[in-house]
Amino acid sequence: MDPKPKRRAVVENGDTGEDLVLATLIGNGEDLGPIVRHAFEMGRPEALLQQLKTVVKKKEVEIEDLCKSHYEEFILAVDELRGVLVDAEELKGELASDNLKLQDVGNSLLIKLEELLESYSIKKNVTEGIKMSKSCVQVLELCVKCNNHMTDGNFYPALKTVDLVEKNYLKNIPVRSLKLAVEKTIPVIKTHVEKKVTSQVNEWLVHVRSSAKTIGQTAISHSASARQRDEEMLERQRRAEEQNVSGLGDFAFTLDVEEIDEDSVLQFDLAPLYRAHHVHACLGIRDQFRDYYYRNRVLQLNSDLQISYGQPFIESYQTYLAQIAGYFIVEDRVLRTASGVLSSDQVETMWETAVNKVTYLLDDQFNHTDSATHLLLVKDYVTLLAETLRQYGYDTSQILEALDKGREKYHDLLLGECREQIVGALGNDTYEQMVMKKESDYENNVLVFQLQTSEIMPAFPYVAPFSSMVPDTCRIVRSFIKGSVDYLSYGLHTNIYSLVMKYLDRLLIDVLNEVVLSAIHSSTIGVSQAMQIAANTSVLERACDFFLRHAAQLCGIPARSVERPQSSLTAKVILKTSRDAAYLELLTLVNTKLEEFMALTDNIQWTTEETPQNGNEYINEVVIYLDTLLSTAQQILPLDALYKVGCGALEHISNSIVGAFLSDIVKRFNANAVLSLNYDLKMLENFADERFHSTGLSEIYKGGSFRECLVEARQLINLLSSSQPENFMNPVIRERNYNTLDYKKVATICEKFKDSADSIFGSLSNRNAKQSAKKRSMEVLKKRLKDFN
Repeated sequence: MDPKPKRRAVVENGDTGEDLVLATLIGNGEDLGPIVRHAFEMGRPEALLQQLKTVVKKKEVEIEDLCKSHYEEFILAVDELRGVLVDAEELKGELASDNLKLQDVGNSLLIKLEELLESYSIKKNVTEGIKMSKSCVQVLELCVKCNNHMTDGNFYPALKTVDLVEKNYLKNIPVRSLKLAVEKTIPVIKTHVEKKVTSQVNEWLVHVRSSAKTIGQTAISHSASARQRDEEMLERQRRAEEQNVSGLGDFAFTLDVEEIDEDSVLQFDLAPLYRAHHVHACLGIRDQFRDYYYRNRVLQLNSDLQISYGQPFIESYQTYLAQIAGYFIVEDRVLRTASGVLSSDQVETMWETAVNKVTYLLDDQFNHTDSATHLLLVKDYVTLLAETLRQYGYDTSQILEALDKGREKYHDLLLGECREQIVGALGNDTYEQMVMKKESDYENNVLVFQLQTSEIMPAFPYVAPFSSMVPDTCRIVRSFIKGSVDYLSYGLHTNIYSLVMKYLDRLLIDVLNEVVLSAIHSSTIGVSQAMQIAANTSVLERACDFFLRHAAQLCGIPARSVERPQSSLTAKVILKTSRDAAYLELLTLVNTKLEEFMALTDNIQWTTEETPQNGNEYINEVVIYLDTLLSTAQQILPLDALYKVGCGALEHISNSIVGAFLSDIVKRFNANAVLSLNYDLKMLENFADERFHSTGLSEIYKGGSFRECLVEARQLINLLSSSQPENFMNPVIRERNYNTLDYKKVATICEKFKDSADSIFGSLSNRNAKQSAKKRSMEVLKKRLKDFN
């Protein structure tokens, strides 16, 4: 045993330092990885391997030494292990016995376990089955709910149910057959719902089109009522203002505004449209429904815009326009409440189509209409249509422009109708003063047209200065003003007063004045008719102020604004000219009549030898005629016209007297003829003075008189009766006494003046001496006039 330890020492002494380090690391159980990695990196794995082998040999020696040193202990341990082996065998037998017993007991438990596991499996399957059944039941319940909605026609809830099934349940349906059935049924339901709601929309489209006329008529009637209320309010306001301005008291008026909710008044059902819109939205085809609705409504509009030419437009225009109004009221409601069904651009396009058609139709119908009343009826309804639709936001200016284009045609027709009426009024006129037996007649024919000349109510029966033609014409003009205002109201023009004045001037100038002038220049009228026409024309001229005030009243213009001078009618001046023409025609007829009465060349004995004691017989008829003429003129003509008539008649008489002396028929005359004409002239002068004062003209024309109208005849008679006619050539005397006489006329007349020859006793009488002196003076005048000429 000793040699072995020596070997160990040799080996130990032969260890290197690296071997010791490696052995230490291995003994400590440390990681040799870094050393191995280092050896390979250095390229010396063989050295490391050698060192490891050395360490292994060293460990084997240590083990061998350990075994030798504990040999006895090892033997004891082996013996103990043999004892343990015996005990183990005994234990093994016991374990086998216990195992048999355990197996006997475990077999029954195993059977129970298998039964339990089977029960757990069944439970799991039942649970899954219940879960699947619940899922299927939920789907089926939704299907039943959907079917109920379909049966009740509640398509929107039905689609919402289908959408719920499709999104939340369809993918999770455990039963394949049920899943396939549901997948197959969903498109069928959607198609069915689409067809049903489309059918309902079609029915609604038919219904709403048939209801459009009623809707439009109702809305237009509300606009008409509102317009009437506004007009009544304005009329009350105007009267209150006029009374206030007149100083009759302070008046207060209130503006009652009645709020009307058009949507509550115009009831029509849009539920089918809303429902269809929602249904198509749920189906994801909203745009398709919008296009469908828009196309169908455009087709309906085009159909509504077509007019039947088998029926007169005047009989169908209200229905036609009400249908259009109802159509766009419905579209406005759809645009505002059925969000997304219509766009504002689509409504605007439809409105433009309707406006173009309506304006074209109005132009065409206005061109073919020959009744102003029909045009006014159409215009009124069209303005109500425009006013109604303007409340719903539609631009109606183009329609109003079409009406404005027709105003000339309307007024031409209205002027034509008024011309016929005025011609009829003059044709039916008796040219006699109207006699009004009671106050109501006076009010209806005088006061209503403000033709009174005094604020005091006259005694009845009252004889008016005009004939029945005047109030008849005033009524015609008043109706014309009303018709003109009615047409121009509620149109494009806010201030229609100037237009009404323009057309009123046309009526009074182009119609009334022409008719009056035609009557004046008619060959069938006499003096009384001419005088009555002149009186009527004067009254009509005065009535122009009433026409102006009436037009202003209807136009809502304050009365004070028409009282300005610049606001008068041109027709007033024209009628004044026509009145003057009537006066001239009257004077012409009067002069003709006077010539018939006078006929001086036949009624005067120009060379009589008898000295007259008074005037000629014809002068009595002339004075009676003049008295009748001026009495009638005083009753019906203004004082200025009376003055013109009197002056014209007397001037004509004066000219007739002078003309008689100048007539070729009168070859010569003597002093007796001059003396008889002097008597006639004095009678006329007395009549002229009496009439000038009795008629009140002397208070107005203080610087003149009727006598002055006879001055030429008087100066001629005075000259022929003068004892010294040669004084005519004296400028001072001629300017004072003979300023109206013409040299040539006097020369011609004096040449015809041949006084009677002296009797055989004439030279003895004083008178003959005077006659001789006068004759010599006349001869001197004749000679001097010849020299002057």
